[in-house]
Amino acid sequence: MFFFDPRKLRVPSASEALPGRKGPAFAVPERHFVNGNRLSAPFPEGTQLATFGMGCFWGAERKFWKVTGVYSTAVGYSAGSTANPTYREVCSGMTGHNEVVQVAFDPAACSYDALLSTFWENHDPTQGMQQGNDRGTQYRSGIYVCGPTQRAQAERSRDLYGERIAARGFTPITTEILDAGPFWYAEAEHQQYLAKHPDGYCGLGGTGVTCPL
Repeated sequence: MFFFDPRKLRVPSASEALPGRKGPAFAVPERHFVNGNRLSAPFPEGTQLATFGMGCFWGAERKFWKVTGVYSTAVGYSAGSTANPTYREVCSGMTGHNEVVQVAFDPAACSYDALLSTFWENHDPTQGMQQGNDRGTQYRSGIYVCGPTQRAQAERSRDLYGERIAARGFTPITTEILDAGPFWYAEAEHQQYLAKHPDGYCGLGGTGVTCPL
């Protein structure tokens, strides 16, 4: 019989979290597997960043690399305490990190609102520390904002979408909206995983409610 550790549903404090390491535990690929663009900085002039957590990052990343105007996507770990974590450490629930997608986009070709719509419509933001059958702090819904403009747009979108899904009988949104902290790249095998493994696991499921942005 399988027993789930309830400690994995609580974000540990910085003093409780694993210590991590001073340098990266692995190398980051230079190029995006799908479009060949750079996976990490430097990006083209004018490129902006957005970061989202919406469950297992494999399926989440695929949603964003298909959006017109997105230059590059990468999966990694954010909103926790452990420096340079590994996938195994994040899955232990003892780093505090969320599985996230960092999106590098051209604001002249893709608005932040378009990314927010992709975020809201492709997962269930009411489930707390889980997404579907995936349970744990690393599967929580989150928007990690770069500055006050993104925060204002994110909060507005949350309120609008919250009204829309409440009318359809859903419980309140549990999405956290936080200032973006360090983004730690995930291991090479996780980058663009579903392009490399088209039949791979994807646990994402939206509410079926469109976002009014």
